[in-house]
Amino acid sequence: MEHAFWHARWQEGRIGFHQAQINPWLQKYWSRLGVTPDAQVLVPLCGKSRDMLWLREQGHAVAGVELSDLACRDFFTENGVEVTPLMLSEGHLRERDGIRLWSADFFSMGARHWGTVAAVYDRAALIALPPEMRQAYVQHLQSELPNRVEILLVTLEFAGEAGPPFAVSEQTVRELFEPEFEVVLLERAEVEQGRREAVYHLTRG
Repeated sequence: MEHAFWHARWQEGRIGFHQAQINPWLQKYWSRLGVTPDAQVLVPLCGKSRDMLWLREQGHAVAGVELSDLACRDFFTENGVEVTPLMLSEGHLRERDGIRLWSADFFSMGARHWGTVAAVYDRAALIALPPEMRQAYVQHLQSELPNRVEILLVTLEFAGEAGPPFAVSEQTVRELFEPEFEVVLLERAEVEQGRREAVYHLTRG
């Protein structure tokens, strides 16, 4: 998707993808990944998700990457914290209490920015990307993540090609990630008529 598309969505408040509550799949299945509390977690295309607060409460340092600077600003202000962004060539960096948010193009970021991560939480990244961008996203993850890393991935399944968010089938998940990652479907459930969510545990190494 073009950058202007996402900037306009945030400016106009068209952010139906944002969840005000902690994601139930995250709460139910995070412990399955077996990452230690002191491990760092990467949240790509994080928006202003409150899930990052939940991850921080588990002890994790959190690194989020989000294109919209407005979203990064709002994450902190809506949680009662004002953070002055650090202006860097790659984008803006806001950091407070173990949560670092980069306002930047995810594809321009890498391990040199977020450091070593043990796990990735993807609820809104893969499904936000049109089919022609998915392979590049997965390849970027593979190139910037360590050999042993765990991913909790949440996708949507529905008929049709409209989006974002886009439908991502189990077959697509396996085509994108296997054999580099072991892919385990944990659960799927209908969230509204004709739409199901699926949650996966991916292990590399």
